[in-house]
Amino acid sequence: MSTKVAVFRKTRFNAAHRLYNPNWSEGKNNEVFGLCNNPSFHGHNYELIVKVVGKVDAETGYVIDIKLLKEIIQEEIIERFDHKNLNLDTKEFKSLNPTVENIAVVIWNLLRKKLDKKYDLQIKLYETERNFVEYPVLSGSSNAY
Repeated sequence: MSTKVAVFRKTRFNAAHRLYNPNWSEGKNNEVFGLCNNPSFHGHNYELIVKVVGKVDAETGYVIDIKLLKEIIQEEIIERFDHKNLNLDTKEFKSLNPTVENIAVVIWNLLRKKLDKKYDLQIKLYETERNFVEYPVLSGSSNAY
């Protein structure tokens, strides 16, 4: 079968962060990032949706073994970021502002390294119920919600 199918895996992780640019004054950081610039940090219950697109394997009927995808997400994302202070506890955000946009790109890069190149990969990361990002934005796709 040469049909492409999208497989999704949803998970959650909790993390704290502070949005802050060390090259700016406190005033400018407060102006741009507001409450998200709290020096004591603040947290989110992130929801991550991982989308893997590929051809259905004729022998297994799978695009990807969902157990394998679950393990990759667990090892690369959950163990790395869950219940962590992203600014202080992770190497990825030592010098990268942990905005939801940057977190999404980092997650995508971590997963991309572990998945076979035959798969298309896209993630959606919810910081709140109303605020979320999608990466990468696929050309020609309808992203209407």
